[in-house]
Amino acid sequence: MLEEREGKSSRALSIYSRLMNGRIIYKTEEAERFGVSEKSIQRDIEQIRLFLDNQAVTDGIPNNLIYDYSIKGYRIEQADNLKLTNDEILAICKIILSSRAFSKKEMGNILDRLIECCVPIKNQKLVTDLMRNERFHYVELTHKQKVLDKMMLLGNAIHSQFLIEFDYQGIQGHSPKHRVVEPLAILFSEFYFYLAGRIQNIDKDKAFAEPNDAYPTIYRIDRIKKLTISEEHFSTPYRDKFEEGEYRKRIQFMYGGKLRKVKFEYTGYSVDAVLDKLPTAKILSEDEGKYLIEAEVFGDGIDMWLRSQGEKVKVV
Repeated sequence: MLEEREGKSSRALSIYSRLMNGRIIYKTEEAERFGVSEKSIQRDIEQIRLFLDNQAVTDGIPNNLIYDYSIKGYRIEQADNLKLTNDEILAICKIILSSRAFSKKEMGNILDRLIECCVPIKNQKLVTDLMRNERFHYVELTHKQKVLDKMMLLGNAIHSQFLIEFDYQGIQGHSPKHRVVEPLAILFSEFYFYLAGRIQNIDKDKAFAEPNDAYPTIYRIDRIKKLTISEEHFSTPYRDKFEEGEYRKRIQFMYGGKLRKVKFEYTGYSVDAVLDKLPTAKILSEDEGKYLIEAEVFGDGIDMWLRSQGEKVKVV
């Protein structure tokens, strides 16, 4: 009797697990799988339906076990308000594809899981079809490196305040540099993920043009090699706590350096584009389409952007 009860429980749990993972359950197949009658499978299904109904009342999780006549099988129907709408998932997928932040394989896995987990079953083919052409023509970045395998390692080190060590292949020079770093934040900008961190055990007078620069150094994560997380903690006084959100507003170009204020005249077509590019930008005055703008930024990357605007920008 005990073995029989355990067999029923195991069977019901197996069916429940597959239902919750989006599988379709057919009574005939399940009866053959477990060597029981279809009536036994029907009783299992009714037990699962009762459990889900009770769960909806007690926990507010509305998962309905229904018989889908179009496929002649049982499936879980989740409330559509727990899923992303077609508009939302299409926008998210387009943003991810346009970021070009991942290898082709990583990108494919992310999109497949987003659609499978976040889109109602009846809409999945439509969303998949809308993505098909852009996915087929997706172009990886030239480095072709995986970045996802480093993200949570770095995230955990940031959260737990562990020192990290790695070799870094910078843009200038051919030999990687070994670094011991206090990791502070993961950032994303224009195709790449970056790590902001403070270097330890380095001669700042030799390494930096501004030895007393208190702001973090920026590393492209795809250039980080031989990453290890040490067991050594670092600590930061609360008054010196790194404010990732405030920092992000002031570093749009991922070049380290001192905090600066820049002031320039803008005579282009869309001042909104400038304000969106530089979140700290403020319009000081406007005269017949000529805007005087001031912004607070980190580093020298702003100089390259200003030059790229040609005659539309004049630095004051």
